[in-house]
This record gives sequence, structure tokens and C-alpha cells, in this order.
Amino acid sequence: MTPVLDRHMRVALVAMETVHHRATRGNRRFDRLARTLVEAGHDVTVFCAQWWDGESSVREIDGVTYRGVTLGPAIASFCARVPFLLARHRPDVIHARPSPPEQVVAASSGGTLAQAPLAVEWFGDEGLDPDSRFTRWAVTEPAVVVTPSEMVRTEVRELGADGDDVRVIPESIDFDAIEATPPGEEIEVAFAHPLDDSANVEDLLLGLAELRDRGWRATVVGDGPNRADYERQAADLRIDDRVTFAGECDREERVAIYRGAHAFVQTAYREQFPLELLWALACGCVGIVEYQERSAAHELVENYERSFRVTDPQGMADAIVEAGDFERLSVDEEWASYDHDEVGQDYEALYEELRTDYGWL
Repeated sequence: MTPVLDRHMRVALVAMETVHHRATRGNRRFDRLARTLVEAGHDVTVFCAQWWDGESSVREIDGVTYRGVTLGPAIASFCARVPFLLARHRPDVIHARPSPPEQVVAASSGGTLAQAPLAVEWFGDEGLDPDSRFTRWAVTEPAVVVTPSEMVRTEVRELGADGDDVRVIPESIDFDAIEATPPGEEIEVAFAHPLDDSANVEDLLLGLAELRDRGWRATVVGDGPNRADYERQAADLRIDDRVTFAGECDREERVAIYRGAHAFVQTAYREQFPLELLWALACGCVGIVEYQERSAAHELVENYERSFRVTDPQGMADAIVEAGDFERLSVDEEWASYDHDEVGQDYEALYEELRTDYGWL
């Protein structure tokens, strides 16, 4: 990761809807960024729709200041007020979410008034209309668009962004929390994903069924509408006695499971960034990734020795067996560079670069 100057910055984050409105992956990432910047000593204000009760339009949580622009999500009113509030705030840099895309145009106008560069955080789960002119403005108005993976970077470029103006900054983890969490029971395979139509647990179960005559145990972390179907499939394959469906575990429980597992299997059809795979790799798991066209998981293990990339359940079964050739680990320091603080420095370096390029440093 890139070291940066120890310089206090005023950062304005613009997101009409925050994690307090909808806990999407992209909103959670933006929330983590706000707290990481505060912990690094920066002044962070989130300009958002008010979600809290009371007459005050300002609220502080964990050092992050939330400025209620409107009483609730109201695109027209929000976008009308944001430019003038940003001009009055005078931030060093403005960082916006692309949903709704109209707020990017409003943030850009605010940046002109405040003489501050604009970055946009594009996670890839926003579900915006690719044919909308507002969506295309959202990738061409900012100086830089930040994505979590090369896959999402390609999607943003296809919407019209200049390739040089799109930067990849990965998701991050709490490496100290891994080292502080005792490993759980030893198992051979771990899996984690919401049990929905994107999870593709069936391929994992089919791969495990190929190893029915071998000794192994697997834990599936997550819950969702397809859980009963997956449990029934495990029973039909006669492996339900060795597959534990652990449900929606908290982070500490997940880390304990990963630290006790030998391998982690990634099969999801759609993954903007494989965050659970990252946690598992840092916990010492061998990574087994089934290639999917709309998943960035293969990017994470592309140059990682303790990993396998497969294309079908049989290849997955073979990889699970071959994973036994690798030493069992409960932590892998190779992934320490993905710690929250380290990745936060990438954002700080980007902000410094933007201000330098625009002559505002």
C-alpha cells in the first residue's frame, strides 16, 4: 500500500442513502471508508438524507458527522441543496456515491463552487439504468471513479468512463481481529454467501458429493430464501451428516470458522468483490474459486500460490483433495496489506493526487 503525507483533510461524502437507509454492500463499504478516514485523523462529513428523529439536522456517530440535507430521500430537493452546502463546507475533496446518479451532478457543481475535486465510489451493486444519461454523467462528471475490482472497472468503462480515470481500490478487513479470534473446530471446507439465487451452493454440494467416500466436514455460512432447498439437496446427495448449515454468523463467528477450515470455496455467480474469500484467505484458508463470468473472485487469487481456479464441481472436488497438500494455517500475513488502515491509505493517496493534479493542494 502507498504511504501518504500526514496531512489533515476535510472530506465531504455525498450519499443521499447511507447504510442507515439500506445496508447494501456498496453502502457498507462507503460507511467503512468514513470511519477509516476518521480513525486516520481526518474530518469527515456525510451529506445525506436524514434518517434520525429530532429537530437537529446534524448527528455524529463514531466521529463521523452526518449532515441531513433533506428530511428523507427526495432526489430533487437533495440535489438542489447539495451544491450550496458543499460550497459553504469548503472540503478538500468530495467523494460521492453514484446512486441516485443525479447526486453526482449536484456534487460536481458543489465541487466547482468549493474548488474541490470529485471522486465517485462505484461498487457495482447500484442497479442503475445503463442507458440513462444520468448514469453516464455519473461516470464522466468526476475526476476519478473508484471501483473494488477490475471487473467493475470494466463495467464503468463500458458506461463511458475514461480508463485512466477509473481506479481499483479493493475491499478491506480487520487483520487485528483475525489474530485476536481463536480458531474454531477443524474442518476441511468453509463456504459463505447469502443463500440466494446467486450463491450457487449446488455446485459446492455436487463437488463434495464426489468425495463421499473420503473423510471431510464442511460448514456453510449464511442464510436466505434458498437455504431449505440447499439443505434438501445435501440430504438427497447423502452428505447432510457432514455439511453444517451454520446460518447468519457474526464476524467473530465467521473468522473462527475460517481459521479452523483448511479450504474456502467460492462459487457465487455474482460478486463485485469476494470479501468473505478475502477474510478466509487471511485466516489461512486455501482458496478454491469456481470461475464465473460476473464474479471478480478469480482476480483475488490470480497470483496466489495457495489457491485453485476451477470451472465445474469435478474440478472443485479435485481441488479440495489437492488442498490437503498445503500446510494448515490459521492466519496468513500475506493478506495484511488488505487491512482497513492500509487500504485507507490508498484513498488518502488518491485524494492527495487529485488535489495536486487540480492545483488545490
